[in-house]
Amino acid sequence: MKKSEHIHRVIYEWIVKAENDLRNASFTLTMGDDCPTDTVCFHAQQCAEKYIKALLVYKGKPLSKTHNLSILIAQLPATTPLRLTAEEQEILTEYAVATRYPGDIEEITLAEARKAVRLARKVRKAVRGLLPKEALTTKRKQSR
Repeated sequence: MKKSEHIHRVIYEWIVKAENDLRNASFTLTMGDDCPTDTVCFHAQQCAEKYIKALLVYKGKPLSKTHNLSILIAQLPATTPLRLTAEEQEILTEYAVATRYPGDIEEITLAEARKAVRLARKVRKAVRGLLPKEALTTKRKQSR
């Protein structure tokens, strides 16, 4: 397997995971007032994080074991047009850990959860526009 094929496969695997997180967040939002907003926000953050990590793989950068989007974005080349404000990065980053444990975050409104999903989609759109088409469609070969 060529190096580029391997890189495309790794990028694709990150994208599959990111898309699953976005599907979970989007579907859970359809619950309306019964929506567990912390879960939506966690999956929205995970989607954004995984898309950014896919982009880091494409750019040949090492992956940090962090959920902090500001740290991940800082590792991208300065010319990478990923437009998340510092406030948006902070909002999503907070959802990575604080939503998973009791007492770590105030109640999240449905409007805030919707905003988190919008931010995840913003990252998704930006990153997909920067990745090679081959990485977006690579099928993972089954080993037997």
